[in-house]
Amino acid sequence: MNVRFGLLLLLATSSVRADWPEFRGPTANGLVPAAEAAKLPVKWSETENVAWKVELPGQGWATPVIQEGKVWIATAALDGTTFSVLALDEATGKVLLEKRLATCDNPEPLANKVNTYASCSPAAEKGRVYVHFGSYGTFCLDTTTFEVLWERRDLTCSHWRGPGASPILWGDRLILSFDGADQQYLVALDKATGKTLWRADRTTDFADYDAKGRPSNSGDMRKGYSTPYLTDVAGTPTIISPGAKAAWAYDARTGAELWNLTYSTHSPSSRTVVSSKLGLAFINTGLGKAEIHAVKLNPPPTGTVSESQIAWKLLKRTPKMSSPVLVNDLLFMNADGISSCVDAATGEVLWSERTNGQTTASLIATPDRVYVCDEDGKTAVFKASRTYELLAENQLDSGLMSSPAASDGSLFLRTKTHLYRIGH
Repeated sequence: MNVRFGLLLLLATSSVRADWPEFRGPTANGLVPAAEAAKLPVKWSETENVAWKVELPGQGWATPVIQEGKVWIATAALDGTTFSVLALDEATGKVLLEKRLATCDNPEPLANKVNTYASCSPAAEKGRVYVHFGSYGTFCLDTTTFEVLWERRDLTCSHWRGPGASPILWGDRLILSFDGADQQYLVALDKATGKTLWRADRTTDFADYDAKGRPSNSGDMRKGYSTPYLTDVAGTPTIISPGAKAAWAYDARTGAELWNLTYSTHSPSSRTVVSSKLGLAFINTGLGKAEIHAVKLNPPPTGTVSESQIAWKLLKRTPKMSSPVLVNDLLFMNADGISSCVDAATGEVLWSERTNGQTTASLIATPDRVYVCDEDGKTAVFKASRTYELLAENQLDSGLMSSPAASDGSLFLRTKTHLYRIGH
């Protein structure tokens, strides 16, 4: 069984409230556990259904993560000279901690209006939170005393336009991605000590020129922002990690390469979604001409994925940055404000409708509805069904670049300026 899917079933049948411990939530795919879904709000505004609203210092598109009654936020100075973490009381919004973790005298310029110096979401578990700023540093904090237990400042790459991939937790390790202009690799750290357990350098074959004749040794042609997704494939804990020109699968235990999917695009940021029921991994290839490839996982691929191992491809209206969400064998996605519903088994587009403005944030969903946030502060809510039905349009004062989080029956929305708890 897919370990993420198994965890979702456990949460759905448990009376214990579900936290949102990492980018895209407790099952890493944007699904709100069923026990929480019924209480999640559908309608809100600046004056309606806001439990609290807190202005945030600095800038960052990292998703808020929630664990044991605390909301953790990564933020940085606009110029990238300081990197900080905040902890807020989940119930009241009271700031419990504002702690500077790192400084940098000469940060790389972003040269990108989409990204920030704090776009990597933290990861949290009982007693620990892991805050990651790419090559600017990774930090493990005690969630009670707020003491920094360990840090790593020696894992480097040229982020070119800023870091983006968030850390993930598996077993005794913390897994990080560094897809830079100069080097591209994944690393697993012992989460207790921060020591390196393995490093997997990408073996992508970068051609001299890309499909449009641009030199592939330019930074953009080698960059990636995608957070890896970990799933069980035939008993092997498998990390699926899209990068520039290729997505790679690694054994989480050792970092050994298992298989790869090649393509011509670069700078992927969308996170892979997996259906254990259908035996498919939905991999978004990134910028250039974004495509979604539905890769067959049964039997597991080996070597380079062949055309016969791809169930279908989707080339039209696929997201450039946001991650899709899978509900009831339907894949929902948003590209440039156009939301689409796709039959996950066949790749057939069932409907496409303009629901939003430009969308960067990843989608989240309950078993019966989908939430799409845009860069102008609007969240569209529609039914998770084969026919389109809009349920609500909700507007906040500032844009939503960060992906939403859900916990304790409420939504946590980070705009460009504030953090909101929407709901009770």
